[in-house]
Amino acid sequence: MKYNRILLKLSGESLMGSQQYGIDEKRLNEYAGQIHEAARMGIQVSIVIGGGNIFRGLSGTAKGVDRVKGDQMGMLATVINSLALSSALSAIGQRNRVYTAVRMEPIGEFYSKWKAIQSLERGEVVIIAGGTGNPFFTTDTASALRGIELEADVMLKGTRVDGIYTADPEKDPTATKFQSISFEDVYERGLKIMDLTATTLCKENNLPIVVFDMDTVGNLKKVVEGEDIGTLVHL
Repeated sequence: MKYNRILLKLSGESLMGSQQYGIDEKRLNEYAGQIHEAARMGIQVSIVIGGGNIFRGLSGTAKGVDRVKGDQMGMLATVINSLALSSALSAIGQRNRVYTAVRMEPIGEFYSKWKAIQSLERGEVVIIAGGTGNPFFTTDTASALRGIELEADVMLKGTRVDGIYTADPEKDPTATKFQSISFEDVYERGLKIMDLTATTLCKENNLPIVVFDMDTVGNLKKVVEGEDIGTLVHL
């Protein structure tokens, strides 16, 4: 197995599936199945989910919502998504635990590195909700932070695109895919795989990132087994 402990970043938007809003049950169950498969292989799986399918702080700010309150609303949206994934995992027999970056027992346990690592070592899937717990930080940054804290081997960024391209492949048919790319090249080319804070955290702490298509069932297993899919971002 290529990786022992992973941090899987899922976007809230991906949970919408073909819907315009909210959580698509089919997509949720597909994700749960892939995560369960990885856990059964002995991979220690931690997960951070965004909240953009329910509420995004920045878009709220554009409509007059206070930025701090907007970001807090976004954090709560990630908690809803985390609980949904937890429920889907439990339904197929996968033990899991939800941790939250701000206190909200009994919805989830207050996050600490040590408790989360103990959960991982017991074979539980760890879902970390609430972003970093602070406004002005994205869930990408939360993923980088938690991946580093939990000493993950890699951050796996599950998207609807099968890697990083020279341009947006949905808009530019001539865009070509990178098999691997350095953090420096990401900066120089201005590629927006994550926000700059998250990318810099990963670079400074040598946490590689694999961007891959999570929407294709079976891809998570392929990535953790070391198959050459997606794009690897490295030092």
